[in-house]
Amino acid sequence: MNRPYVIVVSEVSVDGKLTLYRGASSKELMTLMDQEAYRYLHEIRAKVDGIMVGCETVRTDNPSLTVRYVQGKNPVRIIPCSTANVPLDANIFSKDAPTIIVTTKRAPADKVEKIKEAGAEVWVVGEDLVDFDALMPMLLDKGIKSLMVEGGASINWEFVKRDFVDEIRLIHLPVIVGGENVPTLVGGEGFKKLRNLMHLRLRAHFRRGHHLITEWEVVR
Repeated sequence: MNRPYVIVVSEVSVDGKLTLYRGASSKELMTLMDQEAYRYLHEIRAKVDGIMVGCETVRTDNPSLTVRYVQGKNPVRIIPCSTANVPLDANIFSKDAPTIIVTTKRAPADKVEKIKEAGAEVWVVGEDLVDFDALMPMLLDKGIKSLMVEGGASINWEFVKRDFVDEIRLIHLPVIVGGENVPTLVGGEGFKKLRNLMHLRLRAHFRRGHHLITEWEVVR
């Protein structure tokens, strides 16, 4: 396996939503998580080598992607962004952990230079879109043997459709959000045919605080 071990982690409503509406920050729904749920999330962060979110998540949520609720090291932050359109004042540029912005040949050269000046590495991987097939071996060569993917829906689909996912861990929020166009755990075009679906095996289910946690293994 010439790629890191991949764990997709997310909080989801009972109906599988990530946010209150399209374009909303997931941090609003995350305010429903109690201390134990946050601790569970940060325990995973503390055990992996790298953590990834998409640039839309950076723009909308401005996450830090660091370990705070438990003791442990901060993972390397990896942000795929085809046009390098990442706010230069984003929390991912803090000095708490290294950051890699993965972009493409169509990213403006001046933006790439500003990102480097902000202290992040920039990898050009792909022509118009980030080439995840090429990126994954590069991450492994960088020493990132385990990768936590915290979404959103588009990034999750990129990993799911390529069969790059090994585990999915969910923090279930006891609410219904509704809405036809609200982002769910996995977006994209979908598999559409029964024979193409990703199959999972329930490995564990338990409570942390007031939340149900489910941990799933991908069946191959």
